[in-house]
Amino acid sequence: MMKKLLFIFLLLFPVSLACTWGAVEEKDSIPPRLADRFVFFPGADSSDFPPLPLLKTALAGYELLLEDQAISRPEVITIIDFSLPSTKERLWVIDLIQRKVLYRCLVSHGRNSGELMAENFSNTPGSNTSSPGFYTTGETYFGKHGLSLTLDGLEMGINDKARARTIVIHGAEYVSTDFIRNHGRLGRSFGCPALPVALSKDIIQTIKDGSCLFIYVSKTSYTSNSRIISRIASTTKV
Repeated sequence: MMKKLLFIFLLLFPVSLACTWGAVEEKDSIPPRLADRFVFFPGADSSDFPPLPLLKTALAGYELLLEDQAISRPEVITIIDFSLPSTKERLWVIDLIQRKVLYRCLVSHGRNSGELMAENFSNTPGSNTSSPGFYTTGETYFGKHGLSLTLDGLEMGINDKARARTIVIHGAEYVSTDFIRNHGRLGRSFGCPALPVALSKDIIQTIKDGSCLFIYVSKTSYTSNSRIISRIASTTKV
């Protein structure tokens, strides 16, 4: 408890002590407390970080989950942007204490979600599709893909069947620049966000046991039905 309180204090430390930064001009798009935090992310408007609107949405949801005590490891967040093609590095792991990107890499989507782009999503077992939304990471185990990380979906009807579907983070040989060179896209999973083999173990060890994961999609089928997105929107209304 003391560790969590100290973390929250550091994250909310008065912004007057930090550098001013143009990103805070967009305060009207997120809750004020979160808007103030962006001065703590040097270069967050650069290509190293997720697009700023996505970063803001992810952190807004993260804060709601932190308040709900759905996150037990608040020091790190993982963001996946499925609005990008699979040939792009569309996964970021961000250290919220050091305020820097720890990892950025390729990540696969489900085989029935699409070819180059992830366009179809489902929460249904056996659908072999990806599921968007907010998750918390669970425990690790060794499976057919080696070290793997369980995921618990936090959005009812959207991704809450992730554990039952065995949607996990794992490494896969088909997540590589070589595969892209040969096929024009990444290989696809049964719905898991699979990572490059060379990075998967380090990323899994970094984010396991209760950190926040946000898989973003731009489809209204997600944004219109997500209670977390609705809560974020309600906090921005004047």
